[in-house]
Amino acid sequence: MQAVHESPQFSVEARAWRWTLLMVAGLTLVRLIALFTTPLELYPDEAQYWLWSRELAFGYFSKPPMIAWLIWLTTKIGGDAEPWVRLSALLLHGGAALVIHRIARKLYGGWSGLVAAAIYSLMPGVVLSSGLIATDAPLLFFLALTIWAYVDLATAYAPRRYFVALGMGAALGLAFLSKYAAIYALGSIAIHALISKEARNRWCPAAIVLFLAAFVLVLAPNFAWNASHQFSTVKHTASNANWGAHTLFNFRELIEFVGSQFGVFGPVPFAALLGGAIWLGVKRKLASPDLLLLCFAAPPLILVAGEAFVSRANANWAGAAFVAGSVLAAGWLLRWNARRWLIGGLAFQALFAAFFVACMISPKLADATGLSNGFKRVRGWDQTVQAIIERAREEQALRGGVSSVAMDDRFVYNAAAYYGRDYFGQPGAPPLRMWVHEAHPQNQAETSAPLDAHYGRRALIVSLEGGYRPEIEQDFKAHSGLQIARVRLDKKRSRRVDLFIAEGFAPLPRDPITGLPPRPRHQPQ
Repeated sequence: MQAVHESPQFSVEARAWRWTLLMVAGLTLVRLIALFTTPLELYPDEAQYWLWSRELAFGYFSKPPMIAWLIWLTTKIGGDAEPWVRLSALLLHGGAALVIHRIARKLYGGWSGLVAAAIYSLMPGVVLSSGLIATDAPLLFFLALTIWAYVDLATAYAPRRYFVALGMGAALGLAFLSKYAAIYALGSIAIHALISKEARNRWCPAAIVLFLAAFVLVLAPNFAWNASHQFSTVKHTASNANWGAHTLFNFRELIEFVGSQFGVFGPVPFAALLGGAIWLGVKRKLASPDLLLLCFAAPPLILVAGEAFVSRANANWAGAAFVAGSVLAAGWLLRWNARRWLIGGLAFQALFAAFFVACMISPKLADATGLSNGFKRVRGWDQTVQAIIERAREEQALRGGVSSVAMDDRFVYNAAAYYGRDYFGQPGAPPLRMWVHEAHPQNQAETSAPLDAHYGRRALIVSLEGGYRPEIEQDFKAHSGLQIARVRLDKKRSRRVDLFIAEGFAPLPRDPITGLPPRPRHQPQ
């Protein structure tokens, strides 16, 4: 019987794939250990997503529905503890890294796949995102699937091409259901088709129809939900951009945003991406795979940088560039034989990843190194909520209870919903409500649980740091029994909540122009 020998190319790509699997599996295991051992609590936005997952829908006030669906799935499996709320994030990032390997392997070869997966997996933004639940993880996973299908479309022939086009449309639709930043990918496909004949040749009329049909079909329920809710998610996404700001030509914001990308993407990979795009673009030496990936990586970076220049931008708003950017940086660094820079850059990112995991497992390490401020928003919420519950129980025992527990901050509301779920979910417990600061709701809590006259008959008010206490007091006929609770977060920082009883909710009219309540006569002491 004649032996079958692997070709050298196949053997190299198989080894690269095995190394990628081992690397991703190892990182995922370490992150799982950190996730299930960390004492760090849910960030209030994570608690909000958990709250959404209790009532599944095709959309929510500020985000598409995917994140709530994922939390529903993982908590159905393991319960409502913090690790199960966050579990899908690290699994999706691991999945995205494997898909990124396949993209890079198709465009540049097997070892490029390993390097691209390593760049992505050790990217500081991905390291941080793997430790919490947010919209970036599902967005990047489905974007990776979209780009993989797009790359495969070039070599697929009918009837396989039709299935690839369908899968690509479905993947992009799911990316939109994760975060509307997926719109960059739709623009990237159009840009690539405009400037590249090779890009146009990969399409045929049937593939275009199938791609668009799958995309629209997946996205349709969310569009219908938005239409029935005055497009609240779309409006919130637009308001985050702060396009109405009067500051123009904000060089400081632009410089800070570009500088932040070295920290989010990784110093060496982002330098390679930025430098390579400029140098090869000017010299017009972009290979066909380079141009394809640049069409996916450049638009998020350029548009968000432009937004920073005219208004403001958060460092993670260009996250849609991570997938294509990882592949492009890997391909260029290997092409340039910049192995020392590549190894040094990945080693630096690995050290950061190890340090972050160590801080997750033992937050005292962050305190000892002066980085406790970075973890303050994932500490002390359980204790804060317990202080609120103790006051509510005290009112129940001494005075027959309260008509509601009302917050002036959505962070406290979300934390109370999660960490107080065993108390507030009981029959007879006071309902959680939100005091609406402006003329119209500004978040999901104010939309779904606004304080009104019925719930404001005799409410326990919870004011974070006492910031809105004067405005709240003037919305009631009487108030009494002020208590100030402080929760220690670290050696330097604490969280304060003002607790008091307010009776007879009768809110003053809000300013018709600003939407704000009248300015109180007295400030809190």
